[in-house]
Amino acid sequence: MRTILAGLLLCTALAVGAGHAQIKLQPIAEPITEEDIARGKALTEAGDCASCHTADPAKPFAGGKRIDTPFGGIYSPNLTPDRETGLGAWSDDDFYSALRFGVARDGSRYYPAFPYPNFTKLTRQDIFAIRAYLATLTPVSNAPRAPELRFPFNYRFVMRGWNWLFFKPGILMPDQQKSAEWNRGRYLVEGVAHCGACHTPKNMFGADKRGRAYGGGRIAGMFAPRLDGAARSGLKSWSVEDITEYLQSGRNGKSHAGELMSEVVVNSTSRMSGADVRAIAVYLKGLPAGRAEPKVTAPSPAQLAEGKKLYDGACVACHENDGSGAPRIYPPLPGNANLQSADALSTLRIILDGAETVTTPRAPNKGSMPAYAAKMTDQQIADMTNYIRNAWGNAAPLVTADQVAKARRAK
Repeated sequence: MRTILAGLLLCTALAVGAGHAQIKLQPIAEPITEEDIARGKALTEAGDCASCHTADPAKPFAGGKRIDTPFGGIYSPNLTPDRETGLGAWSDDDFYSALRFGVARDGSRYYPAFPYPNFTKLTRQDIFAIRAYLATLTPVSNAPRAPELRFPFNYRFVMRGWNWLFFKPGILMPDQQKSAEWNRGRYLVEGVAHCGACHTPKNMFGADKRGRAYGGGRIAGMFAPRLDGAARSGLKSWSVEDITEYLQSGRNGKSHAGELMSEVVVNSTSRMSGADVRAIAVYLKGLPAGRAEPKVTAPSPAQLAEGKKLYDGACVACHENDGSGAPRIYPPLPGNANLQSADALSTLRIILDGAETVTTPRAPNKGSMPAYAAKMTDQQIADMTNYIRNAWGNAAPLVTADQVAKARRAK
């Protein structure tokens, strides 16, 4: 497989030659305004740039954070205006080429862990607004480590082939048949917020699977759930208000944000304007159901009885006999879309490792769940998981003890 992969990407890279040339822009005629900087700050927060580009909280945006991918590790670059190790010496052309085409200052191609396939959809004005805001940051000298990727991805020229296969540069054109609010939500979701980077499954090359947009995907040892209109595991049962509340506070009457999404809520969506968060909710609520949810084989009565016994001993104190819990403190389990995901990895990780509800200005109270990795066997966790995923009208594929064991090792 490695030989086939290398050959395909090498041939494609040679076929496309130099790829996208750096575009030379006319200097910005208008001076930078406080409004430009404020818009750039809002876009930077919408993109959750600080999460990936901050390794040391005392040095925000200075880069150096390791980002693990299926192909190895990448270290985020320094976004502060330091002239030697950051963006201080970059021209407008350099910055524009990076976001629009994924081309680095030295002409090499970025890896798509930097979501330029999404950022390419931003308008020129928004790209330069982001640049204007980043230029106001305190310069920090920090030269991140080189990528640690496996062959053939350790050769950047391979990205020319990847781009030819999977990258289509260009801004996102509004849909004139939709409302301004829907179009704004789409611009944020598909552009700077790059929601599909986590919530869309990837192919063997690390690109989005075609026809599977927002169908859920594995990321950093967790499963990012579906955002489409799937009945059980998507957002069909969520209202625009539910989605808005979730993005603003990290919880609503139906669910709580998991470990990875909590970081997005704290650093990004909870800081966005109410209008932008609602626009995202309107767009997501309008997504149709994609691939059909898998057919489910219900647990046997004996399996359900064993799972219920474990649930009664470990979970009932917080989640109640009927799974209703205490909404916005202990999430309800009946009809829970995340719980019914075809991929149970996130549910298993929460049961194994425990969880803590994120706190935000809109939801300052905290709830927590203990870890059961040391208290239950793989089979017991599988039995209890199958119960909560198939009780109270829920329906989800059965989990095996082997899957639990793999989830333990994946940490």
